[in-house]
Amino acid sequence: MRPPRTGAELARPFLPATDFEQSKRFYLALGFELLLDSEVAIFGVGAGGFILQRYQQPTFAEHYMMQLMVDDLDAWWAHVESLDLPGRFGITMLRAPAMQPWGLRVAYVADPCGILWHIAERRPGVGHD
Repeated sequence: MRPPRTGAELARPFLPATDFEQSKRFYLALGFELLLDSEVAIFGVGAGGFILQRYQQPTFAEHYMMQLMVDDLDAWWAHVESLDLPGRFGITMLRAPAMQPWGLRVAYVADPCGILWHIAERRPGVGHD
């Protein structure tokens, strides 16, 4: 039996936060939309999003990665640089856009909890990007 599908399904990961309020400010500064602010915070961006939780397990966060696909990586990187993430949030992992061996241009940013974000540029005409 096939599962019922409507086409409106949405999968959202739960992300940990060492400092819940600081992480919310970080994601708001990046430009994510705060959809719910309660015991958890639900953030949206484009057609995706995630649920920020008041929970942190260091070994989990240190090995967790997220991908944000964008149309204009240079514009996103200029935005990221303008935020002074090291000064405002103590972010130490920032890596400028570069072509990766698997064919995508990617910039890297770690959130205050250590989750590594791959901000990757879609390739023209490649539907699965």
